Amino acid sequence: MKGFCPLASGSKGNSIYLGTEQTKILIDAGISGRAVKTRLAEIDVDISELDAILITHDHHDHIQGLKVLAYRHGIPIFANTETAKGIVNTFYDCPKFKIFTTGESFEFGDLEIHPFSVLHDTVDPVAFTIKVNSLKLGFCTDLGFVTPNVRHQLQGCDHLYLEANHQPSMVDACPRPAFYKNRVKGRQGHLSNSDCGQLLADVWHHDLKHVYLAHLSSECNTPETALGVVNQILEERGMGVEMSIAPQHGIGKATLFEETCLKSAS
Repeated sequence: MKGFCPLASGSKGNSIYLGTEQTKILIDAGISGRAVKTRLAEIDVDISELDAILITHDHHDHIQGLKVLAYRHGIPIFANTETAKGIVNTFYDCPKFKIFTTGESFEFGDLEIHPFSVLHDTVDPVAFTIKVNSLKLGFCTDLGFVTPNVRHQLQGCDHLYLEANHQPSMVDACPRPAFYKNRVKGRQGHLSNSDCGQLLADVWHHDLKHVYLAHLSSECNTPETALGVVNQILEERGMGVEMSIAPQHGIGKATLFEETCLKSAS
């Protein structure tokens, strides 16, 4: 498959497949190796075809599948130094790492990958923009606050994968303890629907093709609520874009790359 597809998104596990003619990767591997294999098969990709796994940070819902994918299958892991340390400390073993530096772009196959800092409650978490010839893709979840750098990095993306984690009123009403509510709504927690909508409005442009709303809370959000809040913010500004939800328990809508978009500009 030439394109990308959410395999899972949410607190129970996160993973995205991205594939081109030359390169096939995952962004995060927070579901079991068996689940990754099954969901890849649904989009006609064999697990043996994977060239690498990009890791945003070392929380369990982003690295769970590394036990099988990296340690058993030997798939290389791209991570920054602090995230690599967290992975080793979690599994008490060292897989094949390719270390990147946050803020510095690097090439892998026909991908140009740029990891940039986000605010989340772990050490050196990142989001990614990835250029595939004429396309720019933005993958940005697990952040509690949108910094000017986040807005800058996501400018000009053709496709966006953005966190719309919670509706604050639903967080306040849920039976979870206060520390959970404070964490979720804090600057190093997760992005609310309205904050997602504002971020999207700030980086929106006429050629933006599609937006995924991702990492929705199962307790403190619904797809209808997230889409409604974000769409209202855009409509108030005279903006619009096709949107879909990245689901937790199965693959989401696949975005296929057009051949014309995969040809380098002459």
